[in-house]
Amino acid sequence: MILIIASKVDIASLNIAKCLINTHDFEKISEPLFGNPLYLKKLENGETLRLSFTNQEPVDTQALPLPSQVKLVIFVSRHKSESGTPTLSVHVPGNLGEASLGGLPRKISVSPASAMKEALKAMKEAQEEMMLEYEVSYECTHHGPSLDIPTMFVELGSSPKQWRSKSAAEAVARGALAAALNRRLYRTVIGVGGPHYNMKFTRMALETDTAFGHIIPKYAVSELDEEILRQCVNRSVEPVEKAILDWKGIKGDDKEKLLNLLSKMNLKIEKI
Repeated sequence: MILIIASKVDIASLNIAKCLINTHDFEKISEPLFGNPLYLKKLENGETLRLSFTNQEPVDTQALPLPSQVKLVIFVSRHKSESGTPTLSVHVPGNLGEASLGGLPRKISVSPASAMKEALKAMKEAQEEMMLEYEVSYECTHHGPSLDIPTMFVELGSSPKQWRSKSAAEAVARGALAAALNRRLYRTVIGVGGPHYNMKFTRMALETDTAFGHIIPKYAVSELDEEILRQCVNRSVEPVEKAILDWKGIKGDDKEKLLNLLSKMNLKIEKI
């Protein structure tokens, strides 16, 4: 089972869920989930896709009682940034350091890199088709929950104007559906360095067969240690082939330590 989770306290999340239900043939079924209505869609690949709601913020769902048969969780949610830049984004949840926004400290969720790549591609296609003035990008691994099953966020940002946009919500809905439909396993890497929204990694994913799983931003590299790096490699649906380094987006003081950590893990590197 693949499960899309929307939040009843999130304007953008409800907007995206409404698009899924009204435009993409989800049918309400009798059994509830999390005390809320449950919707069902049969996918072309034979998968059963369910859509349900939580009464919590998505980042605060660490203890949500997920059904045991769920093999991929896709959260649809709002994204907020100080810049207010209109954004369609995708990322893995979890905390590389302390748990300042939900989840568990120093624990990251399992990364579904190929599914995230399909979401990224679908949102980019929708953005171009509908001529949306939005950026489409990966975000780094951040915020809760920290789950032991493949988990991803597809987000609509970054201010109330965008959260209420029907066309932007439709773009994110398409991203969530593309992730659920994915059957292909791409060449998977982790990304290290650069800003919170790494456009170098985004372009690489859109233009090549590379899929990014966990992404460690520049501001987190100084706190990186072997345990967290191993989580980034091991907590992935697909085998991680190498680490892609945004070399100019890594502080000089952090580079030697990072290379030593990667060497200990015998992980190939590529600098871009």
